[in-house]
Amino acid sequence: MGNGRRTGRTVAVGVCAAVLAALSAAPVQAHGAQRPVPHWQLKDTGTDVRFRGLSAVSRDTAWLAGSKGTVLRTTDGGAHWRDVSPPGGADPEFRDIEAFDARHAVVLAIGEGEASRLLRTEDGGRSWTEAFRNPDAKAFYDCLTFFDRRHGLAVSDPVDGRFRLLSTRDGGRSWTVLPGAGMPAAQDGEAAFAASGQCLVASGPRDVWLATGGGAHTRVLHSADRGATWSTAGTPVPAGDPARGVFALAFRDRTHGLAVGGDYRAGQPSPRSAAVSRDGGRTWAPAAEPPPAYRSGVTWLPRSRTAALAVGPTGTDLTTDGGRTWRTVDTGSYDTVNCAPDRGCWASGEKGRVARLE
Repeated sequence: MGNGRRTGRTVAVGVCAAVLAALSAAPVQAHGAQRPVPHWQLKDTGTDVRFRGLSAVSRDTAWLAGSKGTVLRTTDGGAHWRDVSPPGGADPEFRDIEAFDARHAVVLAIGEGEASRLLRTEDGGRSWTEAFRNPDAKAFYDCLTFFDRRHGLAVSDPVDGRFRLLSTRDGGRSWTVLPGAGMPAAQDGEAAFAASGQCLVASGPRDVWLATGGGAHTRVLHSADRGATWSTAGTPVPAGDPARGVFALAFRDRTHGLAVGGDYRAGQPSPRSAAVSRDGGRTWAPAAEPPPAYRSGVTWLPRSRTAALAVGPTGTDLTTDGGRTWRTVDTGSYDTVNCAPDRGCWASGEKGRVARLE
């Protein structure tokens, strides 16, 4: 469901301090002289496209997917962006992208029926192959995720009362619909949000979680067998309206998870906009101090057990205690955020906005 419709202690403390400095505008003193500190540094993409799809491969390499059928790629840290958009006259709405390196990526286009498509490149976007085109007018695919370079899933809003899943075992070259017997029944009005490419996330070789909203209650569904069977858990993030729910998840391992969301409509309050799980998503507790507004993207900081970032149209928030409390550290607008293992953290959003943590 897109917006408006049905990413040791000493080490952790060091990372937290670095990120807090990185998102601060204040300079620091070094032997009596001022020196710049790391910060969100905007990168000029040369476009006004809204990028809700983001895949951080490293500090140098990142992929973006957005409106108007646009896919961009950088291999020099955002200094230059190459337009590697798939050909096609329908201007697909890309909302998620998963990249394995600078050459291999899978991108998801959303929409009803045949508008939902999956495309794959093996040459850095010089050419694309359509791997899946949705034949069911009732299906609407929102997000995709990969466990490794071969195994992945994509999720559709409920069809005939259950969320529908596609599965690949060959890196996205081919996709098959999984049987629905292991998927619990959906609530009335329940759906996933195609807002940041983070409504479906994996951690490790077999665990995957799905975030929902729009129904009477928000839920997080969990599978430990790559989507064959699922369990459900309620969250304290408010729902009860098509615009409200959990929009994004992040798991740093198969136990510790974060959920963010709220009400995406501008000016609408979003109380209890974040929740945390320490048992693999079986239970969720509200953040003691959540972000002050709707957040659509969240990511753990690499090499940290306690630090994470959440982003949304009104700012970026940092937690240094595993999601219990959040502090707003930047007021720029972003839809999604993603970090690579080498600490290359990127964020993207409306009007071509893309930034890297410098």
